[in-house]
Amino acid sequence: MAKAVTEQLLDFKYTGTNRRGQKVSGEVTSKSIELARAQLRKQGIAIENIKPKGKPLFQRKKAIKALDIAIFVRQLATMMKAGVPLTQSFEIVADSLDNLSMKELVLKVKADIEAGSNFANSLRKHPKYFDDLFCSLVESGEQSGALETMLERVATYKEKSELLKAKIKKAMKYPIAVIIVAIIVTAILLIKVVPVFAAMFEGFGAELPAFTQLVVNMSNWLVAYYIPVFLILGGIVIAFSQAKTHSKKFRDFLDRVALKLPIFGDIVYKAIIARFCRTLSTTFAAGVPLIDALDSTAGATNNIVFYNATQRIKDDVSTGQQLQFAIRTTNLFPSMVIQMVGIGEEAGSLEEMLDNCATYYENEVDNAVDGLTSLMEPMIMAFLGVVIGGLVIAMYLPIFMMGDIIG
Repeated sequence: MAKAVTEQLLDFKYTGTNRRGQKVSGEVTSKSIELARAQLRKQGIAIENIKPKGKPLFQRKKAIKALDIAIFVRQLATMMKAGVPLTQSFEIVADSLDNLSMKELVLKVKADIEAGSNFANSLRKHPKYFDDLFCSLVESGEQSGALETMLERVATYKEKSELLKAKIKKAMKYPIAVIIVAIIVTAILLIKVVPVFAAMFEGFGAELPAFTQLVVNMSNWLVAYYIPVFLILGGIVIAFSQAKTHSKKFRDFLDRVALKLPIFGDIVYKAIIARFCRTLSTTFAAGVPLIDALDSTAGATNNIVFYNATQRIKDDVSTGQQLQFAIRTTNLFPSMVIQMVGIGEEAGSLEEMLDNCATYYENEVDNAVDGLTSLMEPMIMAFLGVVIGGLVIAMYLPIFMMGDIIG
């Protein structure tokens, strides 16, 4: 059975006629040409020709992104809600996917299910793409007999989570990208352009203005040491990346710093609050016990400060304390969340109140990112103008002064 699951899936091209006698052609994915023929016969297609699909010489598979998973779950939920059986839903969704890596993943999960595994356990074999929270929610849906409803909730959760991440990345990437471009342009000007002007200024026989001399000195230093400088900068980037990947202490340090950054820290904070409320609402509404839901929520916050705080909340709730008071004692959550949780506990509508909080803070993040982008654009233009314009002025200043002297 295990061997069947790991067999390679192949693509076949076919031509034939359907039940109406019409000519049809297309592609089908299966483990062998015999199984592909059987699969087509079940669909009422009389095969005239079938052969393996040729592969391009240079075929590069795309990486599977979190958004691909979100789209897959939404499509699967839609199929099952329409009454399509689970394994057939996998086939239909797989046929619609352009990403070959994602298609292979979907078909592997389908093969596991056909081999006798349940849906949640099939997903757990791919922890890189389906985390514990995802698998727990699917398992809860299977056990309650409402898998299509649970998949719809999971799809909504994944879509909102990815949208929130995209907003944070948008806020961070734009200024960083502009600063990197400004550094590259400045380096090119100092290494290639300024030395040309410096050679021309040597023939003037006059003392250069202080600003121009400063830029020329910077250029001379960078020309002499640009290789070590670029190697050091590259080493810093690689060291940062490696430390972030392999050092938990460094990642924890970055999590704490992210919350204290000016302007950006507030956006990160609101995004974490939104993610906390959304995850807890989704898991609690799925019938997961509050203690287990808090455990899943702790990992979903993606920040060590809130992870530790959520674990403390879980410990307090497990001793019989109300969720509202457990959240209050952390001194991390805004009063609105504490009040809404308290109302939800009293009214028996905790998941609804948490969902409202999540929506509110997601909108807050959206507005903050839009406001930051509008604010950053003129500031970045001014920054580029000062840096690039300053270099140009420094180079032409001696020429302007010479014109005044001659005049």
